[in-house]
Order: sequence, then C-alpha cells, then structure tokens
Amino acid sequence: MRLIKWAAMILATGWLAWSGPVLAQRSEPLPIRTVLAQKIMLDLRYYCQDPVPAGHCRAPLTELPAELAQLIASTELGGVIHFAENLQDIRQIYRLNQQLQHAASRSKHRLPLFIAVDQEGGRVARLPKHQATTFSGNMAIGATYQAHGVRYANQVAQVQAKELLALGFNLNFAPTVDVNNNPANPVINVRAFGDEPSKVAELGAAMVAGMQQQGLLSALKHFPGHGDTEVDSHLGLPLVRHSKERITAVELAPFAHIIEQQPPAMIMTAHIQFPALDSSTLQGRDGRSFMKPATLSRAILTELLRRQLGYQGVIVTDALDMKGISDFFTAEQAVIHAFAAGADIALMPVKIQSPAELQQLDMLLDALEQAVASGKLDESELRASQARIQALKQQLPTQQPALSLLAHPEHKALEQALARNSITLLRNRNQLLPLQQTPGQRWFLLMPDSSRCQALMTALQARVSAAVHLSCGSLLSRDWPEVLAQLQQSTLLISAFVTPMQSVAELGGMDDVAALGGLQQAFAQQQQRLQAAIRQAGQQQLPHVYLSLRSPYDVATFGQQAQAVLASYDYHTVVQPGSKQHSGPAFEALADVLLGLYPASGVLPVQLPEPVLP
Repeated sequence: MRLIKWAAMILATGWLAWSGPVLAQRSEPLPIRTVLAQKIMLDLRYYCQDPVPAGHCRAPLTELPAELAQLIASTELGGVIHFAENLQDIRQIYRLNQQLQHAASRSKHRLPLFIAVDQEGGRVARLPKHQATTFSGNMAIGATYQAHGVRYANQVAQVQAKELLALGFNLNFAPTVDVNNNPANPVINVRAFGDEPSKVAELGAAMVAGMQQQGLLSALKHFPGHGDTEVDSHLGLPLVRHSKERITAVELAPFAHIIEQQPPAMIMTAHIQFPALDSSTLQGRDGRSFMKPATLSRAILTELLRRQLGYQGVIVTDALDMKGISDFFTAEQAVIHAFAAGADIALMPVKIQSPAELQQLDMLLDALEQAVASGKLDESELRASQARIQALKQQLPTQQPALSLLAHPEHKALEQALARNSITLLRNRNQLLPLQQTPGQRWFLLMPDSSRCQALMTALQARVSAAVHLSCGSLLSRDWPEVLAQLQQSTLLISAFVTPMQSVAELGGMDDVAALGGLQQAFAQQQQRLQAAIRQAGQQQLPHVYLSLRSPYDVATFGQQAQAVLASYDYHTVVQPGSKQHSGPAFEALADVLLGLYPASGVLPVQLPEPVLP
C-alpha cells in the first residue's frame, strides 16, 4: 500500500512522465537469489586481466570484459557506479554504459541496471571536464540564493540530468543536503549549500525537482546528516553527540522537507553514529560490540526515515568499503546488517578487480541466501524492498544518444553565470577593489599550483591594460626562493589557497587512501609557504588580495592580513585536448570581479568565526 501511495505521489509531481522500458509483469515471484542480487550495486573502477594482489589493480575499466558481462547476466546484478577512471571521453562512456545494459538484458529476467555516478559538481564531479559541464558546486549555489533564490539549483540540476542521461546514466548520487555547520568538516564542507537548514532544504528540493523532471533519478545524501563531523567516514567512524531535538531541527530538516515536497528516488545513508537516535550495538568482526552507525540501524532507517518521515522510496547505503564500516564488519556482516536495518541497496560491498575475484559476488550472494534461510533476514521484507527497486526500474528512460548535449554552449553559459554570480566579497578595506591599472603596477599572483596560476594569469591578461605587469608563482614551485624574489619586486600580492585538503570522496574511493600521505605532505608545504609569503608581503607593506578558492572558512587562517578577500567556492581548471592552456569558470569570474567588470553579488552561505570579518 505504501508503495502504491508513493508511486501515485511521485506521478503527481510530474517527474516520472517520461517513456521507459516497462518490465514484464510476472505471475511467478523472482528467485530469492535474484531478489538479493538486485539489491547489490558494485563499482567496476579498475580491472586487470593479469593476476595482481588483491587491491593493487589500477587499470581503469573503460570497456566491459566478457567475463564481467557474463557475471552481470548470470547473477542479475542490480546496478553499478562509475568513477572518473571509467569515464575518459563521452563516446567511450556511452559505449560502456550500453555494454553494461546489454549484459543485463541477457539475464533471465532482463532487469535493467541502475548506472550511477557522483556528479555533484564542484568538489565531487566524475565526468571529464573538457567534454562536460561541471559547475561550481553546492556552496556556490548557496551563495546565489539571496539574489536568485533556487534558480541556479534547479537549472544546474536540469543540465546535469540532460548530460548524464545522454551518456546512458540513470541515477545521480546528488544532491548533498548535509547542513555544514562545522568549519572543520573535512569531507562535506563546500559540498553543502550552507549552514542554514531551511535554505539547504529549499535548494535541495529544487535540485531534486530539476533532475527528476528531466528523467534522472536523484539520491539525497547523507542521511541523517554528515554536516557536523570532523571525521571523514571514509577513514573512520564519526560520532554525532547532539540531542534528538537538535538533530531534528538541523540535520533532519532538509530531508524531512524534501521528502514532503519533492520526494527523491533514493536516499543515501551515512556511516555515522547518532546515540540520540540509536545507541544500541552490534558485534563486529573481532567479536567486540560497536554502537550502530546509521547505515546499520533499523531505528534510523526503518523507524525514523520510513515510518516517522514517511519516506517510501529506495534507501541506498553509502559505500560499504569505507572504513566507517569495513574496519568493524566483514562485507557479509555489513550487508546483512544493512538489509536487516531497512536498506534497499548495498553499495560497493565487494570488489571485483580481476578474474580471480569474480567469485566474490557469488560468495556474497551465498552468504545472503544463508541469512534468509536462517531467519537473519526476513524474506517478505526483502521482496518488498525489491518491489521498490523494480518500481523505479519500470520508469527508467530509454535515452537515444545525444552527445551534442555535452558541454552545449547554453550549458557552458550557465556554468559561467553560476561562477560569476557566486563570487562573494568578504572584505574590501580602503576600497582596494576594483584594482586600479596604473603604469608601473607589478601584480604577483601566488597560487596553490601551476594550473591555478595559469588559469588566473590567462584570465587577467585578457582583461588588463598593457600598463600592468603580471607574474605568477606556485606554492609547489621547486625554486621557492625565486618565488619570494618575484614577490619582493611586486607592488600587489594576489594570493589564493584551496582548503580543506582533497578528501577520498574527491579522489574517488577507498583505492585512493594510500595517496593521502603524499597529499598531506604537499598540503602542509603549501600552507607553510603561503604563510611565509603573507608575512613577507606584510613587511613590504604590499596591498594584498586573498582569494578563497574553495572553503571560505580558510579566511581565518590566510585572509586576516589581506585588505581585500573574495570567495569563489571553486578552484577547478580544465585543459582542452591539444592545448596546454588551463582555464576555468571560477578564474574567469574572479578576474571580472577583481577588475570591476562584474559585481561580487554572492552572499556568504555559512557563518565564519569571529572576528574574521570585515
């Protein structure tokens, strides 16, 4: 009855009004093994034909090998998620997705796959930037709210949907509706619209509407809220100690609003402990007891999300290989607990990266079948769960290739408009901005790396007069004394930084954890060098403009001595094939504002620690 009510509700919203494959009605129920397989979604990020130690394959999967096609067909796998390594160019992406759906069509019951991607925009975006429209991300959208309301949220989501559908995707793990009220949050931060629950709710609902009106399934994340954590759940198990009243008023508010106003196809869980919502425990892989994270909590997924908030769609876990789960539970334990809690889809419970690992999925399905037989999993609940999944699959669109939609001029114009309208002026002492272009001026750009250096330099060169001399230095330069020497000869410093450090979510997934050590070293070096350069500029009494390229919270660290501060919430650059020239919408927008060609109309969507401003 709930499924019928939910289907009627979402049909009334209009977002299911597109043509798609209708699965044949069956009098015979699906075998329980097929039911279980439909509840599994794998990543196929890497695949090596030659034997390699488990976890060491780094060959991107860009074509579907015959043995994986056979595995999809024989097991009737429910879905796959792609990462950037799978997505090299638009024709290859479309071809790979067609190969995947063809493999699924050869299965006994011809059940199509969910083909998903994390295309949030900004900090987390998987499509190749030189061939797609990426956008500046959620906090940039949040910065436009005061002047433009939900316009950019809705329009960006529609463009994302059009481009993903054209490539053969049917599910986007977006938007993030976490309320980022913790400046130290390492993994959400600018992936959030801001720190006000009501605005996050409005913008999130507009994005869900934009995607689903175009026919793309949307998945809210990360329930019941990842915004007030200082631990990345890829690397550990965060704990949120707030009261139930506070969680209801802040973390849950966007989810509750969107479920009521614009129900999403899916909601993704968070690997976070919330003792105020559920303090019960589970026995982990080593025999010790652990407080249940939300992903494995029936009180949170079934009692709270389904019964109290009335959500009738599909619940998908966050990746189960993340340390917030995998450090405590085996893959089989995690999936069994997640299904028992009420999750419909287990995301990335096992990896298949070589022919030797093909049996991993069958071994998992064997364990799940045993759990059903022993009563650990309720078969009627599993079948009700599969019915929710099938209800969505019956509405998947049949999309004809329209690769001309990718990076369409109208889409790129919207990308640039969002970047320009999100630029936020946080300080402008003595009216330093717009910069005056007088003869003899020597502006020195000190950027996080050479690509950012080139992007801003190129944007400014196209706009400044010949009277201004521009030079640029990288915080990763191998000749740091030369960089400081250039600063010594300058009349203005424009510095910039990117915080927080790249997270596993940006890099892709748990295969990237080993890279964090090198990133941490480089990040520490960049910080030290920037602080040294700022001190030198102060000694020289140089005018200083600081550009916060991602998280505006870093103004407290690097912008205190600057006369002018701008926030862009985005730092991405792109290089066109055959060119070595870096560019990016955020840098074009910053150049416009620095020179007074366009006003900084963005409004800061989060509170900064006092006394950072003005």
